[in-house]
Amino acid sequence: MVRVLVVDDEALIRTGFRHILDSADGLEVVAAVSGGQAVATARELRPEVVLLDIRMPDVDGLTVLAELRHLPDPPVVAMLTTFDMDEYVAMALRSGAAGFLLKDTDPMQLPLLVRTLAEGGVVLSSQVTRTVVDGYLDNGPQETATRRVARLTERERAVLVLIAEGLSNTGIGARMHLSIGTVKDHVSAVLAKLEVGSRVQAALLADRAGLLRPPRDRENG
Repeated sequence: MVRVLVVDDEALIRTGFRHILDSADGLEVVAAVSGGQAVATARELRPEVVLLDIRMPDVDGLTVLAELRHLPDPPVVAMLTTFDMDEYVAMALRSGAAGFLLKDTDPMQLPLLVRTLAEGGVVLSSQVTRTVVDGYLDNGPQETATRRVARLTERERAVLVLIAEGLSNTGIGARMHLSIGTVKDHVSAVLAKLEVGSRVQAALLADRAGLLRPPRDRENG
């Protein structure tokens, strides 16, 4: 059972997310609170996943994120936002968020996305375009991204592509027929060689380097 904490300043959003997630197999919303209660609630109830509103009137979501990341056993945090072009998104990703979701995410997809987060996968809203990523996340120019990717072995590059596709360690292991321990070793090596601090940053760097485009597109530029 994946324990989830929903943090949002709007009661309607909290109620809606609780209803959707509690109705899904294997998920339990342990609490749905406003921003001011988030850290204390997480410390007490120890959820695996926190869905955190990025902009709240009572407390800054980025401040809450930083405090959650400093807990002894920090949860996976994904930011909630109503904006697909929000400067706070990049700051959250650099601060350790595992991704972000728009509040109007398809309710049928929400449980799957939360499970992906719990398993260590990357979750980025499909409405986030490459323009948004390039405009707000400073991963350096494409040449720098390509040079970093060139440090990877062939297997590590394959792992990076699967990270960028949002797969968890379990999913990568199943796809590549590797043990979870081996996958973890490869993921650690990928993050170190790319000089990034999270799977999300690795995924965005892979996109910048052109690894997610079809082979023909890569050959043409």
